[in-house]
Amino acid sequence: MKLADLLRDVKTLEIHAPAALEIAGIAYDSRAVTPGAAFVAIRGFESDGHRYIPQAVGKGAACVICEEAPAADIPYVIVEDSRLALAEMSRNFFHDPGAEMTLIGVTGTNGKTTTTYLVKHLLEQKKGATVGLIGTNGNMIGSEFLHTERTTPESYELQKLLREMAEAGCTHVVMEVSSHSLVLHRVAGLRFAVGIFTNLTQDHLDFHGTMEEYARAKSLLFPMCDRAVINLDDEWSAFMLERCKCPALTFAERENAGLMASGIELSASGVEFTAGFNGVSERVKLGIPGLFSVYNALGVIGTGLSLGLDLHDCADSLASAKGVKGRVEVVQTDGDYTILIDYAHTPDALENVLKSMRRVTRGRLVALFGCGGDRDRTKRPIMGRIAADNADFVVVTSDNPRTENPEAIIADILAGMEHSETPREVITDRPSAIEWAIEHHLPGDVIVLAGKGHEDYQIVGHEKHHMDEREIVADILEKRKRDR
Repeated sequence: MKLADLLRDVKTLEIHAPAALEIAGIAYDSRAVTPGAAFVAIRGFESDGHRYIPQAVGKGAACVICEEAPAADIPYVIVEDSRLALAEMSRNFFHDPGAEMTLIGVTGTNGKTTTTYLVKHLLEQKKGATVGLIGTNGNMIGSEFLHTERTTPESYELQKLLREMAEAGCTHVVMEVSSHSLVLHRVAGLRFAVGIFTNLTQDHLDFHGTMEEYARAKSLLFPMCDRAVINLDDEWSAFMLERCKCPALTFAERENAGLMASGIELSASGVEFTAGFNGVSERVKLGIPGLFSVYNALGVIGTGLSLGLDLHDCADSLASAKGVKGRVEVVQTDGDYTILIDYAHTPDALENVLKSMRRVTRGRLVALFGCGGDRDRTKRPIMGRIAADNADFVVVTSDNPRTENPEAIIADILAGMEHSETPREVITDRPSAIEWAIEHHLPGDVIVLAGKGHEDYQIVGHEKHHMDEREIVADILEKRKRDR
């Protein structure tokens, strides 16, 4: 591709390279540069890509896209924002694949993954669509599953993935849109047919600083959308609606919204409620327990309605939808007790899953959880207090300590439990903590393993170590069977 075509619609400040220069690829990591590629020098949080321009030149880069003139003798283009330029160049390089498909974006703190899977199921079942999925649990091209490292890929990888989806015949793509991806321009240049707002609760304040900045980041999705679907019961809904430049369909249980839920029934096997829209009502059943499942279902229905489906089709699809790995996932046990694996790693998510399980627990509700290292420390005591207030027994353990001391993280959690009489056990090693919880269960107990969800690893230092809670539980149960 010629440089002039690569730079189409990119805001450049200076161009010191021939327009007809042939560009064979794009790289933003000097180690990934191949001969003829354009190297985009990005100022990161830990390192500055401008320092690696000599390495990129040495590997055969044809041109450098940067925010300041390079010392190396190489054609270069100065841009205002290298991250934004990377996104726009990547879109051009892959010939704007997003424009060939219908894009649906889901943003919010909790519920994004479940919502994307349910929307995928709805579109496949009721529109006969081939659907790509991008998110926390992994990426999918139709039925093909691809592992991923982050919720929303960097813009180059995202555009490459969208091109692969388009070439594979995908008609629709539903994706989680993280606050990081919006602030860091990973999704810049995309146009979404529908954008969904699930909720906003404390998370990622280590990155955003304040809830207002976190909300502002999430709201950046909606100017990129043709239609919005907004949870009106969330306290940040007005903030999102103010920033919508498109028609918005609101949903709620408590507030007066366009799409309403009433007659809610909760059970250990799922939720049931009546959805009302434009004078029409349908009974909705979804086999995922918890009040939050009502809101996830409403968001999915709102999306279906925004894409031309009727209420009956949406309700019928949800009735046959399956649960999502790591989201209130029931694990087989060896007795009269229940183990659930859930990704709840924020205060609101932990409170939601515990309150939901409280309603269906015959024995004790046991919460086993930790907090991630090198992340927002302020939520640790909050989660400690929530666990103590909503569970009958708490097991405090580790969850991706990264470069922090696990005991120090646990101490932060315990600070929120100082004045609680809820019994607790502290076991730093997570597999040992899970074994302790199983060995000390009582009949009718529900043990919630919170925080890891779909993750099959533990991050210690800078390294990922394999750790799948499903395997841990299975090994413990097998050992118990042998010891009988």
